[in-house]
Amino acid sequence: MDVTVNGGEMSQAEIDEYVRQIRKKHPDRIIKKLMLTIDGEFVDIQYNYDTVPFERIRRITGYLVGTLDRFNDAKKAEESQRIKHDI
Repeated sequence: MDVTVNGGEMSQAEIDEYVRQIRKKHPDRIIKKLMLTIDGEFVDIQYNYDTVPFERIRRITGYLVGTLDRFNDAKKAEESQRIKHDI
């Protein structure tokens, strides 16, 4: 995570507390960049999350799947014999 402090100095313990608060608010997201701007007694917090990888999901033989690795041989054969249409 890239942390930037503008407008003054901040202890590592204080930075860690801001990070903890952000993670508490959105526990399933990964913080990519954190910018803390000190303005007198106030601190402006700006942060960006890391991108979420996109996984393609298809409907195959009545199941929603991302990959075929959990299919047995019969389902894999059924999928390979399907007629695939171009978009």
